Amino acid sequence: MQRLALAGTRAIVDMSYSRHFLDFQGSGIPSAMQKLVVTRLSPNFREAATLRRDCPVPLPGDGDLLVRNRFAGVNASDINYSAGRYDPSVKTPFDAGFEGVGEVVALGLSASAAFTVGQAVAYVAPGSFAEYTVVPARVAIPVPALKPEYLTLLVSGTTAYISLKELGGLSEGKKVLVTAAAGGTGQFAVQLAKKAKCHVIGTCSSAEKSAFLKSVGCDRPINYNAEHVGAVLRQEYPQGVDVVYESVGGATFDLAVDALATRGRLIVIGFISGYQTPTGLSPVKAATLPAKLLKKSASVQGFFLNHYLPEFRGAMDHLLKMYAGGELVCEVDTGILSAEGRFIGLESVFRAIDYMYMRKNTGKIVIELPPSVNSKL
Repeated sequence: MQRLALAGTRAIVDMSYSRHFLDFQGSGIPSAMQKLVVTRLSPNFREAATLRRDCPVPLPGDGDLLVRNRFAGVNASDINYSAGRYDPSVKTPFDAGFEGVGEVVALGLSASAAFTVGQAVAYVAPGSFAEYTVVPARVAIPVPALKPEYLTLLVSGTTAYISLKELGGLSEGKKVLVTAAAGGTGQFAVQLAKKAKCHVIGTCSSAEKSAFLKSVGCDRPINYNAEHVGAVLRQEYPQGVDVVYESVGGATFDLAVDALATRGRLIVIGFISGYQTPTGLSPVKAATLPAKLLKKSASVQGFFLNHYLPEFRGAMDHLLKMYAGGELVCEVDTGILSAEGRFIGLESVFRAIDYMYMRKNTGKIVIELPPSVNSKL
C-alpha cells in the first residue's frame, strides 16, 4: 500500500491501486499532461523529440515529489542527450530535459518529512520538459520562490563554481579566459573569476553581449565578429592566460591552447561547436597538443558535472547565498528578443534550442510553463 499527500487535501491518503488508474480528483491535479519524449536518437532535436499531449500524470513513490514545473532549463547538451551520447545503451522512448523549478503538488510519505505540498523546489533530474515530473526528494532543493533565476544555478552555475574551485587554481591577479562568456554557464565563470580577483577576458558574438559582459565585471570582452580572438590574445596578453574556461571546442579550443601561459590550465566543460554533427565532435589540432602542453608545462582537463555530485549541494547552497546577497547576477533569456517572442509552453523548446545554436542567447535560456490556476505560489 502506498501513502501519498496531494495538493488541495490536508490528509495523506492510501493509494493501493495501479498508478495507471490514479484519480487526482479534488486535488487540482489533472489526470493527463503534456511532455516531450525522445522517440528517435538524433542530435537534431526537432527530429528526435515528440510533444505528447495525453500522458498520464505520474505517481510519486514513497521518497518522491510530484513537481508541477514552472520553468525548465535549456542546455547545449540537450541534443547530446537526445542523440543517446551519454548512454549508448539507451533505448527510445525516453523523457527529455533535465532541470526544472516548480511547485510540489504531491509527495510520498517519507518525502513529507522534509517537504510540503505547495513548496517551491529546484532539481536536476530527467524529464523536466513536462508539465509534471516525479523528482526524488533527495535531489530536490528548496528555493524561496518560483523564479527562473534559481534554475540558472542548477547546471550552469554549479558547473562554473565546482570546475573553477576544483580545477582552476584561481588567485588574485591571474588571467582567466572564458569562451562563450555571455552564455548560460559563461556568465557565472566570469563573475566567479572576478570574485577571486582575477583579470577576466570573455569571448562573445555581439556588441550587446560585450556590454552585458562589462556589466558583470569582465575586464576585456572580445566580440569575435568584430575582432580576431587570437590576434587580441597575442597582442594584449603576450605572456598568455593562466586559466581557460572552454565550452566551444574546435578552432576556439586551438586558439585557447595557443594562448596558455607557462603552467596554464585549460578546463574543457564542453565543445558546443561539434554537438550538431553526426559524431558530436569538433576537430582540433590534436597532433600538436602534447608538444604544446609540454613546452609550457600546461594542462588540459575535462569537467563533467555528473562526476562531481558530492560537491553539488554545497555549490548550490553557496550560489543561492550569493544570489540572495546581491553578489551574483543570474541572467535569464526567456526569448523575448527572438522572432516569435518568449519561450512559453513545451512546444517552444524546439525553437529555444535553435535559438541557442544560432548563438542568440544572453544568459541561460529558460522555458516558462504557464502556472496552474490551482497554484498557491
